[in-house]
This record gives sequence, C-alpha cells and structure tokens, in this order.
Amino acid sequence: MTERYFVDTNVLVYAHDGVYPAHMEQAQHWMTRLWADQAAVISTQVLKEFYNVLTRKLDPPIPQELAREEVRDLLHWPIIETDARLFEAAWRIEDEGHCSWWDALIIAAAQQAGCTAILSEDLGPHLMPAGMTLINPFTSAVHEAPARYEIRGD
Repeated sequence: MTERYFVDTNVLVYAHDGVYPAHMEQAQHWMTRLWADQAAVISTQVLKEFYNVLTRKLDPPIPQELAREEVRDLLHWPIIETDARLFEAAWRIEDEGHCSWWDALIIAAAQQAGCTAILSEDLGPHLMPAGMTLINPFTSAVHEAPARYEIRGD
C-alpha cells in the first residue's frame, strides 16, 4: 500500500468489536498495514465517533482509559480538523452528491488530505469524487501478509 487512505470510523470500531469476528479480523489486518505503511488519515469527526462508540455503544463498552489510549495512538496519524474550510467543502458535497451531512464531511476530509481512497463500509461508490476510490475493507482483502494488530486489553 503506497497510497493515502482515509479511514472511516467503522474500520476502527470493528478492530475492537468481537461481536463480528470476521469484520474484526479484517479490520485488524487493515490497521496493521496502515500503521506499517503510514498510509492512514483520519479526521477529528472520526476520532470523536470512535471514542463515543468504544465507551458507550459496544457491549460491553471499553473502559474509558483504554479507549483514550487507543485515541491517543491514532493522534499520531495525520488528522484533518473539522474547520470552516471543511464545512464549506462538505456543504458543496452534500448539495451536489445527495448524501448525508456526515458522509459529506468524510469525503471532504479525504479530499482535503489528498487521499486516493476511503476505507468504509458505509459510503456508496456513487458518492466518490473523481480520482477517489471507495474500498469496503470487509470485502476487499489486504494482499500483504499482515502481523496481528494489537488492541489494548487483550
């Protein structure tokens, strides 16, 4: 992997959610490659959603301190701030793409970061702007043989 991948919240969450073992394994494979290749980009929106899901929506929830450590690790990735420029870009995408506000923010952040792909199971390929690919990480394999992605608490 030599490209820059914008990582949606669902990939991060599935790497920690044992309820869906196949998704968990695939998400961990992607995370391993993204860390090894330093190919990942996220946004402040993704970080907020990730922390919220880990501490409030998983069953059982991850303890706050462990979730905070996971977020702190992700702070080493390039992070796109949700600022006025991103709002303007996302509003254009929302208007032109007939997509949800949250999806428009993801696409705008990926564009701002210069990503060529978005890793997500939630977006539709019809929403992707020219030059950007949608990759569903749960149906697209990582071709390199990854090591195991380690999560806290295991």
